[in-house]
Amino acid sequence: MRVFLDFEASSLSDDSYPIEVGWVFEDGTEEAHLIAPAPKWTDWDPGAEAIHGVSRATLQREGEPHEAVARRMLETLSGHELYASSPSWDGKWLSVLLRAAGLPRHALRLKDSEMAFAEAAEAILAPRLSEPDAEAAKLAILAQAQQERAGRPVAHRALADAQEERRTWLRVQALAAEWGARPGPSSAT
Repeated sequence: MRVFLDFEASSLSDDSYPIEVGWVFEDGTEEAHLIAPAPKWTDWDPGAEAIHGVSRATLQREGEPHEAVARRMLETLSGHELYASSPSWDGKWLSVLLRAAGLPRHALRLKDSEMAFAEAAEAILAPRLSEPDAEAAKLAILAQAQQERAGRPVAHRALADAQEERRTWLRVQALAAEWGARPGPSSAT
């Protein structure tokens, strides 16, 4: 099953670490976890805090132990297709979390959400349209979905951002179904 995942982090520096993770399965099942900093995680950017609104004190007070979050991720997400809007950043923070918990850093792998969107459109359009028409429709649908998404504010909270990825995926499917249901040139008389 597809899972859309997002991390929030201490900063965008090389020493950054995950402070929150959220994921939502394609069926709508979801989870979010604030992550208490591991002892060696000291990096902190007040600018990042201003964006996501989570203080280091909140993490220390309310965050779950990083080892528990890492184990929960492996237990829940192994064997599923994981997608993130920024797989290089989210992958970095996933790796930092897994390594800090003493787990293999490649135990979970992320793909770009754009792949899930494209695959969703292709799966609906390919049986209904010729290859060139399906490709053109897919590009138009992806552009429309991204334009609609660009009009909505980014929450910069892990679960809300993962939910937005799923909403976009669902919207791409709806647009593809509408496009695929249009009468083709052969049906017009």
